[in-house]
Amino acid sequence: MTSRERLLAVMRGDIPDRVPVSTYELVGWNSRAWENHEPSYGRLMDCIRAKTDCIAMWNPSGAAEGIGGAFMSWTDSVTLSRETRAEDSRSITTTVVHTPKGDLTAVTARDPDVHTTWTLKHFCETAEDVRKFLSISYKYAPPDFSGLPRIRQEVGEHGIVMPSIADPLCHAAELFAMSDFTVFAFTEKALFREVLDAFFPRVMDALVAMLKAGAGDMYRIVGPEYASEPYLPPRLFDEFVTPYDSRMVELIHEHGRYARLHCHGRLCNVLDSIAATGCDGIDPAEPPPDGDITIAEIRGRFPKLGIFGNIELKLLEHGTKDDVQRAVAAAINEGKPGGRFCLMPTAAPINIPLARKTEENYLAYIDTALELGGY
Repeated sequence: MTSRERLLAVMRGDIPDRVPVSTYELVGWNSRAWENHEPSYGRLMDCIRAKTDCIAMWNPSGAAEGIGGAFMSWTDSVTLSRETRAEDSRSITTTVVHTPKGDLTAVTARDPDVHTTWTLKHFCETAEDVRKFLSISYKYAPPDFSGLPRIRQEVGEHGIVMPSIADPLCHAAELFAMSDFTVFAFTEKALFREVLDAFFPRVMDALVAMLKAGAGDMYRIVGPEYASEPYLPPRLFDEFVTPYDSRMVELIHEHGRYARLHCHGRLCNVLDSIAATGCDGIDPAEPPPDGDITIAEIRGRFPKLGIFGNIELKLLEHGTKDDVQRAVAAAINEGKPGGRFCLMPTAAPINIPLARKTEENYLAYIDTALELGGY
């Protein structure tokens, strides 16, 4: 089987020739991905291209990118100012959004040796800030799909293309610092639902555009984890996630594509609600103690749910080679029977340069999975 055939078999519920092996956000078949241009990642990326099954995480430009997400990217009524300054080795960016009810300000930072963006100040801290956000009118502006032919060609039979789309909860939660979000969701639930309802048409417009463009074979919905324990109780998952994500999954299915829900952390008490969305798969299925449910337990409750996971990144970064081999063997032993399983780390390294220990553990992860994963 080709990698593409193997991954699609997992989503259809067919038995592939072996367990697919993904390296998550380390995407070998995307010439624009930063990891393919960082020399310290070169040896690992060569191995990833040669031996693994690519799930190319790709999104059209303009699809709710960056801080502020959808309400900044898909409206013609927002004006903003942005200023970037150097602070020691850091790059600090201040973004001010001018709304009809006043300004909203966020501050982000980037470090040269870590490939991520840190949010130092979020747009919303008070109910007044939320009302400023809600004063912004919305008019859809389509994303740019000009890069789609390139990524399709590069991936080819090496795997599948998977856009990620944030659900309303993801956009709403990320307007706040995490501590402010959890308090606000409890104490201002009606107003928070207004924010979710404001984001929903933006999310659906973007999803429709991606589906009509044929942007992916599988769509990863991100955001459900914000309503998982210990952040919020399961009853709020049913209010803040299931109604919105169910419609997203339904739309994805209407276009003949597959939906995968992304939810870190504790799944045990929200797994029924996740399954109720109708999704085809979940990730990253974190094992205890970071999660609270095993692959075997997930499979026992929902045998038709595709599972993508469950090797912790911290193990790949800090464990021994023996630790990695044992974890891979255990995951394959639980996930392999009956198919519907793709071995995958729970995250990907972002440090530059890539540590030699991390590289060696990734190589052990890949080789052990190939050795044990055959059907």
